[in-house]
Parts: sequence; structure tokens; C-alpha cells
Amino acid sequence: MIAAKPPMGWNSWNTFGKDIDEKLIFQIADTMVREGYRDAGYEYLVIDDCWSLKERDSDGNLVPDPEKFPHGMKAVADYVHGKGLKFGMYSCAGILTCAGYPSSYDHEYEDARLFARWGVDYLKYDYCNFPRNADGVNRYHTMSMALKATGREICFAACNWGHQQSWNWMRSIGAHMYRSTGDIFDNFRSFMGIFQSQLEHLCQSGPYCFNDLDMLTVGMYNQGNVAIGKPCTDGEYRMQFSLWCLAGAPLMIGADIRNLVPQMKKLLLNKELIRIDQDLECRPPCLVGRRSVMVPEEDRENAVEPLRAVKDQLFTFIKHLSDNEFVIAYYNLFTEERDISFIFADAGVPYSSGYGFDMRDVFTGEELGVKRDYYTVSVPGHDCKVFLCRLAPFHS
Repeated sequence: MIAAKPPMGWNSWNTFGKDIDEKLIFQIADTMVREGYRDAGYEYLVIDDCWSLKERDSDGNLVPDPEKFPHGMKAVADYVHGKGLKFGMYSCAGILTCAGYPSSYDHEYEDARLFARWGVDYLKYDYCNFPRNADGVNRYHTMSMALKATGREICFAACNWGHQQSWNWMRSIGAHMYRSTGDIFDNFRSFMGIFQSQLEHLCQSGPYCFNDLDMLTVGMYNQGNVAIGKPCTDGEYRMQFSLWCLAGAPLMIGADIRNLVPQMKKLLLNKELIRIDQDLECRPPCLVGRRSVMVPEEDRENAVEPLRAVKDQLFTFIKHLSDNEFVIAYYNLFTEERDISFIFADAGVPYSSGYGFDMRDVFTGEELGVKRDYYTVSVPGHDCKVFLCRLAPFHS
């Protein structure tokens, strides 16, 4: 079944933009296998925008750019499949793609048949240059039906930026994942703003249709196509990746995995975090602590929403996993270190219950033992602490 759990893979856009070709795709496929990404669950290799010529052929078909893909897309798909991976491509619900290439409006069925013949397993479907008089819900439904009519299993990754409150209807029209935010950029304010914008909609995500928080920028360090603003720190990348896993969001790597620094490769391959993202029950996290504090003057320009004296900047979450396991996570949005308390009663485990949490650090593997009533941790600025936990009795 497609998307029983959040899809995982790699997408070309964040790093390479228009600078793509078959040599790059072959190298990425080789790297996904050699460096352990495929075995960790990253199975889709997706080519984003800018892969075609600027005009369809005389029969109305999309044409791969022969300079970029001289052997055609079927050959590229075959290579990717030969590595035990799945192959993904990009189109758009509008007249033109976001980069100005021919798109699939009024060509849904012919394009879907073409993608199926090439061996496409995943379609990212964007929303640029969409006619004002057209019905977005209908057009996404049309492509969903067109993909199904091919008889091939193709993951439908819808991306309409939240127009017409897409979180209310994407599951019902057959999308396997949907993006209801603007594009991510490789900076703290961008990824944290995206996550916070979806806090009320994470519950509208689950098996076979997941809320997509956009492609990861983890490990890019402002190198690539979405390099805007101040580069992220390692702590900020830990925040991003753990938030995506906590949300049960699709994990689509955007960095150049051929050249990742060791600590970022280790983060993206963290088995515990991936297990949290891929948990069988696919439950959203529960926000149990949101602390409003005075923002120091020097911190205000670095806040997610600057220039406010009081801002929610300390967050705690609990996530229910299968097999009676839990995740407890702390996030510090300040630039300086802060103590953050998780009060267990806010998660339904008061002191009088006789239970606490037996806790283990996801990043270090450290066993902390049983904590009861509350647990306070010191979290560095723009960083997080994440723990896997089980309920455990204690005697007062």
C-alpha cells in the first residue's frame, strides 16, 4: 500500500534547482545505496522542476531536456529501480510549472499515462500559474484519478500551499501527502515558522495521507537553491529533523548527500528518530507546554516573529507511539540556553498516579532512569532535547 507510513526519500530542488541531469541522479542513487539511506527507509529519488523542454512535442507530450537527460526518463527510472529505489518526478496543477516549464493543467490524463510508461512511482504536484477561474479541488482530484487510471501505484504528493483549506479535503480526493505551506528556506525562521503554522493541522495527518512540512534542509549550511538568510547551526538542524519526525511528516532530504558532513549524515540516519516518524500508529504530537516569557532586547530580532516583547518560545510535546512507548521533547526557540520543565500531570500522569517515565535520550542513548512528577532539562539556544519513554511505577 502507498504511504501507509510517511514517505521518505530525496528531492533535487533544495540544493540543485534547475541544475539537474542524469549523471547527478545516477550519483545520488548510488549514494543512497552506498551510504545507507535506502536501508534506513529513504526509498524515493525525486527529480523536481526544470527537467523538460519549454514546449511539448507535436503530439502534446512532455519532453525531457535531451541535454540534461540524453537517454530519456525511462532509462533514468530503470537505473533508479535497479538500485532498489523508487523514482519520482514533478509537475504542476497550473498552466506552467513554478520555473516556467509546461505543466499538466488540462493534460492530466495524458501526462499521467506518460509518467506511468516511464516508470514513475511518485509525483510531486505543485500549484504555480493556476488559472483564476479554475477549481483547485477539482483539478487535484482530476490528477488523482488520472494517476489511478494508469494502473500503476504512484504516490501523489500534492502541494497547493494551503489554498481552499486543503487540509480539509486532500485525504478525500486521494492524495497520499499534501503540502499546505509556502516553500521552505535554509534558515531557522523558515522551518520553525512552517512547523508552528501547522500545529493546528498535524491532527489532519495519518496513514495514507500525510501533512507534508516540505523538504528538509538538514545539512545544507546555506549551500544550494534555497539558501536565504542566516545559515542554520547543528542545533537548529536537530530541531528541524526531530520536529519533522515528531509530526510524522514525510522525510524528503534536500541536501547533497554526496558531501554531507558526518554529524548531519548521522542525524538523518538516526534510527530512533526515524522510528518515531515511521511509527505504526502515526499519531500527531500533543503540545503540553507552551511558555510565554519576556524576550530580552537582544533576542527579539532572532525570534520567529520578531519585535515582540512577550513570545511563546519554550515548547514541550508528548507523542504516543505504538507498544505503549512515548516521546517527550523540549524545544528552546531562544538564542541562549534555557531551563524547560515538562510537568507530567499535563500529559495525564500526575504524581498521585504512582507512575513516572523511564527516559532515554534519543541523541546520546543515555538511560536516565525513572523520573516522576516533572523533569526539567537545560536546553541550549535554538536546540532541543528528545527522549523515548515508558511508563514505570514508583513507590513514594
